[in-house]
Amino acid sequence: MLVESSIISRTAKGLVVRLLSAAVLLWSAYIVEGRTQSAQPPGKANKTAAEIKHKFEDALAAYRNQQYAKAESELTPLLASTPESFELNELAGLVFVAESEYAKADRYLARAVQLRPHVAEARTAFATNLLRLQKTGEAEKQFREAERLDPRNYDPNHNLGEFYIQAGDISSAIPFLKRAQEIEPTAYNNGYDLALAYERTGKLGEARLQLQQLITSRDSAEIHSLLGEVEEKSGNYVASAGQYEQAARMEPNEENILNWGSEFLLHQTFEPAVQIFQSGLTRFPKSARLLDGLGIALYGLDHLDDAARTFFLASDLNPSDPLPVTFAGTACDNLSPPIAAEARSRFQSFLKADANNAAVRYYYAMCLWKINEKEPQPELPGQIESLLKRSLEIDPEYADAHTLLGTLYFREQRYPEAIAEYDRALETNPNDASVLYHLAQSLRRTGHKARADQELATFERLRQQQQDRANERRSEIKLFLYTMRNANSGGGPK
Repeated sequence: MLVESSIISRTAKGLVVRLLSAAVLLWSAYIVEGRTQSAQPPGKANKTAAEIKHKFEDALAAYRNQQYAKAESELTPLLASTPESFELNELAGLVFVAESEYAKADRYLARAVQLRPHVAEARTAFATNLLRLQKTGEAEKQFREAERLDPRNYDPNHNLGEFYIQAGDISSAIPFLKRAQEIEPTAYNNGYDLALAYERTGKLGEARLQLQQLITSRDSAEIHSLLGEVEEKSGNYVASAGQYEQAARMEPNEENILNWGSEFLLHQTFEPAVQIFQSGLTRFPKSARLLDGLGIALYGLDHLDDAARTFFLASDLNPSDPLPVTFAGTACDNLSPPIAAEARSRFQSFLKADANNAAVRYYYAMCLWKINEKEPQPELPGQIESLLKRSLEIDPEYADAHTLLGTLYFREQRYPEAIAEYDRALETNPNDASVLYHLAQSLRRTGHKARADQELATFERLRQQQQDRANERRSEIKLFLYTMRNANSGGGPK
């Protein structure tokens, strides 16, 4: 994930110090030499100038001491008497920003830019506040103008690069982050973001080189973690595992341990993965994510009951975790009777806790389907159909639920209904060879030979050799890893 530090948080402090330090000098000159003197007798003008200068300094001191209400009260009469002051408008804007009064700040920051359009830093402050007001297009114009005004300065280039990153336009960010790095080669945050932008846009060689250069000036766990991603995407499994290990040893937090163990899971190296996750759990015993990783590793070693118990522990810690549900639906027919019974009981608890979860209903139906395949029970088909129909009411585009319901109808020789479900499944996943095959068989049984032949021909083009059990297990491991990673990034099953 791109680093969360924003343009605002990274540049505001330095910006404020530079602007306001300059403001003191500029304001003093303005007071001493400006129109205050021309409007009044010299003695009175000097006294008034001194008073205004003193009040401005009080407002500035209050701002720096985070006494924003006091700063605002000092600035209000000053602005009333001298509304065309760049420094007063700039400081007032910053005070209102500090008070989270962004709409009020907008007026003063915009006025500061109007008064001194060639000050790049003023445009940066204005653009930053525009972002807070979600005026992205206007903010972009200001950031670009700040960069145009001062193209050889680190800050405008870095800020514009960060703006594009936050806007999701990573390709546009790269030239500005690159230029900022050339200006300040030791700038760690910019360098890391540049490497991350390279990695996200598939420029793996550039990302690797940038990270290696960063290491020479500041070695860190996050650099090794990102290098692990780069090496993984480059197909360098051993190098990737080594980088993830280095990150975990330098900074043994939950995320780094998870990444290290997941690398072994991804390549079906389950024994060391078990050791990594077990070691991590001694440090973080309440980590549902590390329990998920351990559960996947145990499943890969065919220790199904141990895997189930581990997933159940993860579910107890995080009831919204989708992976235990996915596992229970996928493997419940191979569990020992007591563990299988607990899996079914947990599905019922999941449904009570979240009645509108389409995935829970689908995986519960899958579990019952697999049990019925081994030991047919007359009441199970009706339960399966009910679960799947409700799942599809919640999520009409759930392709797997359409497929399983179609297969249920196919088995019951309800071919027109099966065809309808298979067609719906193929709308979402048109290249599912298994669905195409069963659709062709259903069409043939309803006399639609021409279309059946067409679907069967498509199936033949897509079909791969029948997977053996080991390949099926690898496919399931990938499903579990996808579910775990998707959940960790804020997603989850449907």
